[in-house]
Amino acid sequence: MAAELEIVCIGNELLIGKVVNTNASWIGKKATDLGIKVKRVTVCADDLQEIASVIREALSRKPKFVITTGGLGPTFDDKTLQGISIALQKKWVVNVEAFRMVQNKYVEYVKSRNIETPDMTEPRVKMATFPEGTKPLFNPVGTAPGMQADIENTVLFALPGVPKEMEAIFELSVVPLLRQASENGGFYQKSIYADNIMESILAPLIDKVMQDNCGVYIKSHPKGMENQPHMELHFSILEKNPDRAEALLREAVAQMVQLIRENGGKIYPEKHQTDV
Repeated sequence: MAAELEIVCIGNELLIGKVVNTNASWIGKKATDLGIKVKRVTVCADDLQEIASVIREALSRKPKFVITTGGLGPTFDDKTLQGISIALQKKWVVNVEAFRMVQNKYVEYVKSRNIETPDMTEPRVKMATFPEGTKPLFNPVGTAPGMQADIENTVLFALPGVPKEMEAIFELSVVPLLRQASENGGFYQKSIYADNIMESILAPLIDKVMQDNCGVYIKSHPKGMENQPHMELHFSILEKNPDRAEALLREAVAQMVQLIRENGGKIYPEKHQTDV
């Protein structure tokens, strides 16, 4: 069974539509490609009790990983680490290693003349204040460190909301653990395209092919309208062996093509079929 992951994105700006939640889709694709099963994406406000509640709920489902994004900065509404402290029932304290990371960044900024002083003001210290007993993760792009907490069988990561910073910490500190958990498994996919067959007719055909091809997941994506159907059928599988994955996908696609043609559908020529 694939290791499971939940994503928690924190920020009022996401809820009101001010910012598009690209972090969730980026993490989802990266984790899936590594052979991790993404089970849930949750978005919540910059509110301590909301953050704590969402974290507790995620941990109660016992996924292998929980990743949060957003709320690690120096401003009043950056409340993620304090919310996690509440959820874990741990003190919110200055982490010595995180303090050094933040301080070193400001020393670098002074040298590059981006700021006037490296003094650790209260907002800067805030970025180094962590739930007690957790581990800071080096941020190679920005200032605020990420965080890692090992909670029984779940690893909780808190990453910045700024995409470049989140992606950098993810690649550096999260990917190795995801890869280890997946035991070098992978996500394999293929798409075919069909005309002249409605999604309501496709539905039982999809059910049959999935039943006959264990492990293959098939999702239909309508591109046209019900009375002018143009469908993409996306086949995917989590599998450690690439050759086995290719064989299973090939068998499922072949069966689906046959069933679509038997029901009056038209499959696009091979040159128009592409992996997504």
